[in-house]
Amino acid sequence: MGLADSPVSLTDGSYDATARIVDAAAEDDTAVEAALRPKRLVDFPGQTKVRDQLGLVLEAARRRAAPPDHVLLSGPPGLGKTTLAMIVGAELGQPVRVTSGPAIQHAGDLAAILSSLAEGEVLFLDEIHRMSRPAEEMLYLAMEDFRVDVVVGKGPGATAIPLELPPFTVVGATTRAGLLPAPLRDRFGFTGHLDYYETADLETILHRSAGLLQVGADAAGIAEIARRSRGTPRIANRLLRRVRDWAQVHGDDVVDARSAQAALTLFDVDDAGLDRLDRGVLEVLCTRFGGGPTGLSTLAVAVGEETDTVETVAEPYLVRTGYLARTPRGRVATALAWRHLGLAVPDGLAQGMLPVDEPGRFGG
Repeated sequence: MGLADSPVSLTDGSYDATARIVDAAAEDDTAVEAALRPKRLVDFPGQTKVRDQLGLVLEAARRRAAPPDHVLLSGPPGLGKTTLAMIVGAELGQPVRVTSGPAIQHAGDLAAILSSLAEGEVLFLDEIHRMSRPAEEMLYLAMEDFRVDVVVGKGPGATAIPLELPPFTVVGATTRAGLLPAPLRDRFGFTGHLDYYETADLETILHRSAGLLQVGADAAGIAEIARRSRGTPRIANRLLRRVRDWAQVHGDDVVDARSAQAALTLFDVDDAGLDRLDRGVLEVLCTRFGGGPTGLSTLAVAVGEETDTVETVAEPYLVRTGYLARTPRGRVATALAWRHLGLAVPDGLAQGMLPVDEPGRFGG
């Protein structure tokens, strides 16, 4: 794949940014994303509270020479849940076994994975809320008592054979923590919620990524990308690579403000970080449905996307940044959305008042 050894964290917690880790001729986005991930907790930018709490849990476990409590990481996609799971293994000096909730649809699938774990090993379960119910019930027992009951036979003659497991650590990741059943959630000794990043943290991430990719970048170009990255490192790194592409083709191989603005315009990322889908939702809501309230499924059909895509990809950022409001009667465009699209704001919104003929329009 053209990936060399990952850079090693220096004693002061910095990275040797001159180390070439990516062969551009054989670049693959998935491999590059993995190569850009921090390998140690000290190198993980942002999420200060979660990082410090997790660091304490891991350090205490190391001093006890025992596996740490099970770890649950929640938050929107792209904020570093997988990266933190890999870091847990690195900090403990243990391998990480990776699987996902959708891949475990039968208790037997989970039993096969658990029975092959070595002592102290880390089991990373991505999208853990999508596991099947029988597998969840088996996981309860495995996490608490480090054993599973393997059922042999069927019907009245079936026999449950207890299988003892060596101590291990489960790291679960979920974008929808509310879907986890309470018995499973309660078995995690540490729960960390990752929130969107501040622009300054994204700039730190982008400077590091630019160094690892050997891309020339100035502060203005990095700031422009960070500002439009929706508070998400995965998006920031992806936009950096696209701006680099533009600079290599049209510029002087330097990511500066001019190349960042031109590239992001080409890729439909506007000044507020809204992309084609975001603007499509707002335009449909404002121009076809008078600002709402409009049901989620209606919006999805109008923009030609699946309901889940609108709900999990576009809506969280639009709500967080104040362009969209969720109400019991449907989605509503705010005054900020009308202004962003260059449309005249309805009188009721402009004055900060609700239309008198629609009491409770905004969920009041």
